[in-house]
Amino acid sequence: MTQPDIHARGHRGPLTWMRSGEPMIWLNAAAVSLSVVAVLGLLLLLAVRGFGHFWPRDVMAVSTAYAGAEQRLLGEVVDWAQVPAQQLREAGFELTGPGPLYGRSLIKQGNREYFDSDFIWVLDEHMGPRAYPPSVAVVERLEWGNLYGELQSVRVDDRILADTGASDRLWPAFQGLIADTRQVRDEIRHIERDEIGGINHRMERLRLQQRSLELDGELDAAAQADLATARAQLDAEYDVLHVQLQALYQSIQGASYTVRLADGQLVELPVAKVVRAYQPNAMNRWQKCALYLEKLWEFLSDEPREANTEGGVYPAIFGTVIMVILMSIIVAPFGVLAAVYLREYAHQGFVTRIIRVAVNNLAGVPSIVYGVFGLGFFVYFVGGELDELFFAAALPSPTFGTPGLMWASLTLALLTLPVVIVATEEGLDRIPVSIREGSLALGATRAETLWRVVLPMASPAMMTGLILAVARAAGEVAPLMLVGVVKLAPSLPVDGNYPFLHFDQKFMHLGFHIYDVGFQSPNVEAARPLVYATALLLVVLIALLNLTAVTLRNHLRERYKSLEN
Repeated sequence: MTQPDIHARGHRGPLTWMRSGEPMIWLNAAAVSLSVVAVLGLLLLLAVRGFGHFWPRDVMAVSTAYAGAEQRLLGEVVDWAQVPAQQLREAGFELTGPGPLYGRSLIKQGNREYFDSDFIWVLDEHMGPRAYPPSVAVVERLEWGNLYGELQSVRVDDRILADTGASDRLWPAFQGLIADTRQVRDEIRHIERDEIGGINHRMERLRLQQRSLELDGELDAAAQADLATARAQLDAEYDVLHVQLQALYQSIQGASYTVRLADGQLVELPVAKVVRAYQPNAMNRWQKCALYLEKLWEFLSDEPREANTEGGVYPAIFGTVIMVILMSIIVAPFGVLAAVYLREYAHQGFVTRIIRVAVNNLAGVPSIVYGVFGLGFFVYFVGGELDELFFAAALPSPTFGTPGLMWASLTLALLTLPVVIVATEEGLDRIPVSIREGSLALGATRAETLWRVVLPMASPAMMTGLILAVARAAGEVAPLMLVGVVKLAPSLPVDGNYPFLHFDQKFMHLGFHIYDVGFQSPNVEAARPLVYATALLLVVLIALLNLTAVTLRNHLRERYKSLEN
């Protein structure tokens, strides 16, 4: 701003400057800046609290003394806080220091089946000197969470492979056993889920085929013989796989390891339950980075375990993506057709205005209302009728008359339909009348003008509506709890069994996973980091879906910009 401009503004006075609108510009800029800072701060908090959980922390060995009792602890310090002295005294703690605030550390000591709790708060003044012995091992397990201790021996059946007398061979022998059992577990999982799962699926289809023939009165001796032959063949295939499974299970049952816990007791545990083991105090920075990436990949690609407080969230990622894609496929054509009718064909009178008001009001209806409607209409009414017509052989077990992927997608499509209608109608409104008239003057029909000129030019607005729909649908939880989402799905809704995409199957969702881990978990301290990590993952997933739609919208906008001008 030049000097004359400053003097001119001063001569105008503060009232004139207020009326010029310049204060609102500064207020808007400040509001936008504050929003950006808040969003970046939230993402940073989620990243630090969530993805920082996967970093292999050093394991501390410390002796604690409280009320005359001494205890040795092994564990990771996962949090630290200051507590007022008055609050501690009221809780019955004996304090010796004069300070108004006392620090306390949250230690993850693991060993859940041997100790009262795998997390414990300890006052700093009750702890002795801290040590970080390099021999301490962290063993991540399929059950009971982490185990902290010092490895003593590794054996297979009655043969000791290595012990503390040959410490240079002890840890490599343990890692070798873990790698071997992990490979066997993968084979077992493949046989149980893929091959035996396929046999069970074909068995169920044979049962339904027999029931269908029975209902139609066509279950004669020849049909029964054919079904029995097919069933016998499947039984023979299952017997072969069952023998393989028994051999695989037997091959890993004899491997075990012995660990000395913090309180001195020796425990012997099976290697078959070990996910991984590492010695964080003996690892350098690069080894920790490699382990961090491994654990992060496990979180993104594996299934949850331990009541969703361990393992990964891949089924929830897959369920969220497939549901959003189905919802988009459903809502886009219906929203566009409704907007085209209201804008291009409907008589612009009282009834049309009422419909527009109703559409705008539907956008403000609470999402749980849509969930109740989806449960009552889609699941019980439509799904029940479909079961009566097409799946009578499966009754009384419902096929589509129960919450599932299709009904969840339809419910969210109905929830986001007003957003797509409004955005598309606004896009149609912005297209100049002269373009329509020019197309008609060149001999095109009204339908050809709409299909080849108007809709392509309005496609950026359609994509805008779809972006808003995806952003809202991907984060919804309340309606999904009624129409298809579950805490833990036994399998993905897409597999190798016909019809490959199972619309009737229940699925997992990142939003519901956050709710379940954060509010329904029996182990709050173990679940808290996963809440942050899953929330950040959901934000990133929505951003990627929106970025894809924004890129397509910008491409369409550039393509038809010359026509608008």
